[in-house]
Amino acid sequence: MTETDTPPDLAEAFRAMILEKSFPCVGAKSALGRGTLDLLTARSIRSAWDDLAIHEALMRFAWAYKQEPGLFRSFAVLFEEPDDLDEAGFEAAMWARLQSLSDKDAWRGQPADPRVSSDPADPHFGLSFGGEAFFVVGLHPGASRPARRFERPALVFNLHDQFETLREQNRYEQLRASIIARDVALAGSANPMLSRHGETSEARQYSGRAVGADWRCPFSRRPGGDAGLEILS
Repeated sequence: MTETDTPPDLAEAFRAMILEKSFPCVGAKSALGRGTLDLLTARSIRSAWDDLAIHEALMRFAWAYKQEPGLFRSFAVLFEEPDDLDEAGFEAAMWARLQSLSDKDAWRGQPADPRVSSDPADPHFGLSFGGEAFFVVGLHPGASRPARRFERPALVFNLHDQFETLREQNRYEQLRASIIARDVALAGSANPMLSRHGETSEARQYSGRAVGADWRCPFSRRPGGDAGLEILS
């Protein structure tokens, strides 16, 4: 599936959210403006029905980036349902999908990106698909942070390599500061889960839910031989 397969109402609603003046992520605004925001629709974030199609699209996205690297590219999966998850429910469904997608990546023999750790407790953790590391941003109607609210569940996959390119160009800190300032203006306070890569595990930030020091990520990168049994799970 491609952006043209996404229901127009859901795709347009997602674009409209990004285009809102108050929406804080200027990176997403840039990706939308450049036409480098790929959208894919799926049935339910609580179902594995579309996981194979999602993973295939993720691999194509990663491989296309390797062939032609560039800034401000994102891949977003928009789920048609459900629209009534609380933060804990969304977090559980999100990690179930990410575990399934990671299992399929390993089953298909895709190597984990060596530039990040596959251990979600490691401060250098990152998810890998098609050999590229990704940072995930979850959105859903019940999010406590305004910037994480969307009318349906959504997962936005951002390439780690783009963050490193911004650092090399001395643009990362300025962009980060701009996003934080805009988020504070929208929410009235800073996101308590925000941290830089290498300080704490980024897994704590994915769902948007504020978690304590005792939180444990329900994810593990499995060897390729173990994942094939769950390819249709």
